[in-house]
Amino acid sequence: MPKKKVEATAYIGDSYLIDIKAGHFSFHIDQPKPVGIDTAPTPLEYFLASLGGCMCTIGKTIAQQRKLEVKKINVRVVGEIDTDFLLGKVNEGRAGFTNIKMYIEIDAPISLEEKKELATEIEKRCPLSDNVSEKSNIEVIIEN
Repeated sequence: MPKKKVEATAYIGDSYLIDIKAGHFSFHIDQPKPVGIDTAPTPLEYFLASLGGCMCTIGKTIAQQRKLEVKKINVRVVGEIDTDFLLGKVNEGRAGFTNIKMYIEIDAPISLEEKKELATEIEKRCPLSDNVSEKSNIEVIIEN
């Protein structure tokens, strides 16, 4: 099975503005005021956007593979998170999203049942959806 490594680097200094390098791209992550300066999406927003983007990409790929006439795929992703736990205000809970809903609109000349089947296949083949629904090994390595 072919494997591909994907890498991104994040740097934070004095403020909450984070510099990101991913491939040959550079972008920022920030926090809303008053903590950050509110110049870029938060990590949570990027995460949800990445999930939606992955679903769109896989949807387009499957449509091409099946030779389906899909004009557009729109994915709106909404996540619920316990901010009291992630901010350390309480000791019980989870730091991650406790619920994620993806609202998918598929513009194609296929039935509602076929759209549901397509959405199921997209969700199954989406790497980020898999990472959310299945546990991935995460190893933290301290570099000097």
